[in-house]
Amino acid sequence: MAAETRFVQRPEIEDSSVRRRAIERARDRGVALPTFAELAGFTPISEAVLDRVARVDPDAPDAANLWRINWFNAPDRRSRVALPDHLVLPPQLTGVEAPIVVLLGSRFPMIGAHKVLPAYACLVTRLVVGGFDPADQRAVWPSTGNYCRGGVAVSRILGCSGVAVLPEGMSRERFEWLAGWVSDSSDIVRTIGTESNVKEIYDKCHELESDPRNVILNQFSAFANYMAHRACTGAAVADVFKRMQREAPRRKLAAFVSATGSAGTIAAGDHLKEAFGAKIVAVEALECPTLLENGYGEHNIQGIGDKHVPLIHNVMNTDVVVAVSDSISDRLNLLFNTPEGLAWLEEELRLEPEVIGALGEIGLSGLANIAASIKLARHMGYGPDDVVATVATDSARLYRTEAPLARKKYFGDETAKISPETIWSTCVGALSNDHVLELDQQQRRRIFNLGYYTWVEQQGVALDDFDRRKDQGFWDEIGRSIPAWDGLIKSFNAEAGLQ
Repeated sequence: MAAETRFVQRPEIEDSSVRRRAIERARDRGVALPTFAELAGFTPISEAVLDRVARVDPDAPDAANLWRINWFNAPDRRSRVALPDHLVLPPQLTGVEAPIVVLLGSRFPMIGAHKVLPAYACLVTRLVVGGFDPADQRAVWPSTGNYCRGGVAVSRILGCSGVAVLPEGMSRERFEWLAGWVSDSSDIVRTIGTESNVKEIYDKCHELESDPRNVILNQFSAFANYMAHRACTGAAVADVFKRMQREAPRRKLAAFVSATGSAGTIAAGDHLKEAFGAKIVAVEALECPTLLENGYGEHNIQGIGDKHVPLIHNVMNTDVVVAVSDSISDRLNLLFNTPEGLAWLEEELRLEPEVIGALGEIGLSGLANIAASIKLARHMGYGPDDVVATVATDSARLYRTEAPLARKKYFGDETAKISPETIWSTCVGALSNDHVLELDQQQRRRIFNLGYYTWVEQQGVALDDFDRRKDQGFWDEIGRSIPAWDGLIKSFNAEAGLQ
């Protein structure tokens, strides 16, 4: 079998000469590549590496920051913790008995979001097989915001051009970050629309692909994205849950909840279902109910691009779909990040200072994940022993310019006072189990089949390849490929003299 097909990449050498040039670039720039086992915490990172990392600014384009692309960064983002940083939401905030635990992606380096993990995975799996020449080719990163930032960051470390492709309507903070990291302003490509306009991103990438120097690293179809999250994010959630279970042995991991987006993060659910029997719950915007109703529309839950089913979404292993309105995430962003909102949470809900202090680490998609977790807990009747795990991809710092827009939309003026009690009661207290769909095999097939129109008809994936994703064995094989990829990474580092 060839090392790579258009459909899926294998851990086999593709082009030895290209690989040799990539090794030379890594040697020249002192870029040692961490293995997936090291990023997942399965294999310890050497003390020498950790000492070097500790001296580096987590926001610098420094090769040492590749070793911080994991869930073990402390709140200061400089030091390392034994247990992935997380927040357990108390019942007085959520209104449900089930503990909802949120892993905090804002601790990741350079971009303050966990999307740098799949960006690293998608590029490193190309590098080590000779599928990308950093001295001659440009890495193109199609995204709705955070993945392309992660791709630009990793590209800059390798000294190659990184091109961000994202909708023009994404938050101003994303574009401000990109402007400070790209080598040329033309490396920021704005496409039409907002969060739901993924097709327009694909169309632009097809244009760029006409230049053979451009290599498209599509998170929606690159199985390295799935593989990295299944291993690394899955292991991180497992570590946190096992600690919670030691504290209360009767606890079980009831569900893993994740907005679909590129369907990378939700891959952690495959690991968690296998290990603990957890349900896998997909979240989408009610304003664009693609999985729920084969629907369409626009919304502001930034970072969960939709109106299609990603190729790397293991639909046949998904158990529940929950839709959440962007009016909930927009208003919770105000409640959790304004003085009046925080004061109300402290005085009326009696939240602990450490909880209040961590709420700003949750961005819009994380807020949607939390709302979906609450809806799921109510729908399922979960109790105090049923742990629901989810993820906050990024922090509220990426959405500061969105707050005035939400004030104007919901309270009449960009500087208007908010009503914290009203926000909580309508966005949390009144959340019901509407727009929650438990999937049977027929519903799974319906969602799976919906992907045909994007991937076979529009993007040219072979029908046989598309269909074999129905088999769980296909996904398990990808999960089991980690050791082979790590072997290639180790040999790449050894040949570069950077072990």
